[in-house]
Amino acid sequence: MLFGRTPDQARPPGRPDPATPRGVATPRVDASELGDALPRGMRIAGAWSWRIVVIAAAAAIGIWLVMQFSLIVIPVLVAALLTALLQPLVDVLVRHRWPRALAVALAIVGLIVLVSGLGWLVVSQMRSEYPELHARAVAFWGDAQGWLLSLPFGITQEDVNEFGTNILGTLRDDISSVLSSALTVGSSVGHFLAGMLLAIFALIFILADGRGIWRWVVGLLPRPARRPTDGAGRAGWVTLGNFVRVQVVVAAIDAIGIGLGAFILGLFHEGGMPLVLPIAILVFLGSFIPIIGAVATGAIAVLVALIALGPIPAVIMVGIVLLVQQVESHILQPIIMGTAVKVHPLAVVVAVAAGSTIGGIAGALFAVPTVAFLNVFVKTIASGSWRTNPDPSVEEVVR
Repeated sequence: MLFGRTPDQARPPGRPDPATPRGVATPRVDASELGDALPRGMRIAGAWSWRIVVIAAAAAIGIWLVMQFSLIVIPVLVAALLTALLQPLVDVLVRHRWPRALAVALAIVGLIVLVSGLGWLVVSQMRSEYPELHARAVAFWGDAQGWLLSLPFGITQEDVNEFGTNILGTLRDDISSVLSSALTVGSSVGHFLAGMLLAIFALIFILADGRGIWRWVVGLLPRPARRPTDGAGRAGWVTLGNFVRVQVVVAAIDAIGIGLGAFILGLFHEGGMPLVLPIAILVFLGSFIPIIGAVATGAIAVLVALIALGPIPAVIMVGIVLLVQQVESHILQPIIMGTAVKVHPLAVVVAVAAGSTIGGIAGALFAVPTVAFLNVFVKTIASGSWRTNPDPSVEEVVR
């Protein structure tokens, strides 16, 4: 410092630095030269890094907001999936000169009647078979107690009773822990009923005026973004509908496989195996609920086989359930679902695992359709196909 000034400030403008040799220009260094000093790989990595951090932060905030408002978001997403399933039926009825309101009412009532009818069939079959099944369960437990008491280990009746109590308590605790870990959103009866009513309410309006609602949503965006968003959203919706239809096919394959296995297993035993049809229906309905649905319905099938047929057939039933579920999880689900929604099978498996980790049952249920929708949405905008084909068909989206 020289009288409060730096040496450069003390030197008059235009006069060269005395320390610089005469005839040699003073070097000037700017930001671009500093950037060029970094290796090219470092610059590319830095440019990608801050963009990835921004995208990850935005995704984390989005997931957090969804979890905070899950009681609203999940029923709306359920309504969207049901709309994708019922929309073709409504469109067919409208093309045959049905009023849209009547077509929507018929589709929703038909869905409710179908699900209620399947539930009633399961309950009625179980009620009719309950006396015989209860008698077989009592006989099975008596035989099991006699076998345990006959073992040369000094087991007493008190030990058997305590063992049974411990087994029941362990099963109750395990089921509670599975349910509490899988149901990461509000799971009380009040929340369930409120969510169901909201889903039905949203389903009615989306089926009745889904295009108008979508136009309103797109209209909230800046004008240059409206056409790309509209075209990409339509392509994503086509993929979503294809996903729902394929999911129905996969659930039907699960039900047929386990139900057929239970039927064939009962053919080799006197009296057959009861509740084959209810088991198949429960497997079909449970296939739409990831994680807990497959576990619960498979356990019911094994328990019925154990009580009705004995330990060896129950072990065989375990093998049948595991075989069907493994084929569905690692072959049918990735390959068929991946082909239907144009997502790689590995991405399907990873999406389900990540979704179940983040959001439990709801996360696993919506993981694949969300990834499929975003995949087609981003590809449509990036490729620019929204300019030439704003309303694509299923074949054009999945090819």
